[in-house]
Amino acid sequence: MKSPLSLRAALAYAAALFFAVPNAAAAAKLTVELGNARAATSVGAVRRWDADGNHRRPLNPKAKIDAPRLDAKAVNVDAGRWVFSNLPPGKYDLVILAKNRMRVDGFCYPPVREFDPFLRSDATVDEETRKLIFGMIEKSRHYENKVEPLYLGGDKKEIRALVMLIRDKPTSYESEFPGAATVRHEIWQYSWRYGGWLKEKRTKVLDRIILHRDELRKWTWLWAPELGGIEVKGQPITIEFDMPAPPQRRLKGLYPR
Repeated sequence: MKSPLSLRAALAYAAALFFAVPNAAAAAKLTVELGNARAATSVGAVRRWDADGNHRRPLNPKAKIDAPRLDAKAVNVDAGRWVFSNLPPGKYDLVILAKNRMRVDGFCYPPVREFDPFLRSDATVDEETRKLIFGMIEKSRHYENKVEPLYLGGDKKEIRALVMLIRDKPTSYESEFPGAATVRHEIWQYSWRYGGWLKEKRTKVLDRIILHRDELRKWTWLWAPELGGIEVKGQPITIEFDMPAPPQRRLKGLYPR
């Protein structure tokens, strides 16, 4: 007859197996098929947000533009085909690095206010509303000398914007880092209240990077909605994406100057 202690241990072991199996079963193969892929050097996946839209990890104050923090890296199995063989379940954004200082990030629109839902990365707004929001951002004052809304998505009640903020003029960092520039990407929200669009004070920051302004101006850092918000739930997924090639400017983001 087994002792109560060994019985409890057996039950605990069985419970651990029960809860572990669904997660293992939900892992999936994710294949990324790249067109114009000769320049690609790395394909990674990052889970920026938890189920409530909060950061899964604090932002890295020492983040590097050419070394993004990833949750998984794909293997280049043949020309243009990159494979994550056993990706755990979750919502992922892809990050692609390429030669000649190019980076392409996927994104989605996490909630800015508590209890709001995610918005799909391919969400859009009508042209009139887009011009209105762009105009509001252009007229507002910021510490950064370049504030550019890249993409908008939403509905009649709320609109979220992926915004790029760059300071490449002299900053307070000059004494410690001569020539320092900063680049940041955030999700902003505009809510319909009292007959007009009002910007929420809260934002969601995707990244924050400090580097020399001469180096920043050499980079191409683009954002692609089709590479963001990829739900991994156990079934194989294939993503097809054409890498941008100069002089194309179909994607929004930072271009060299």
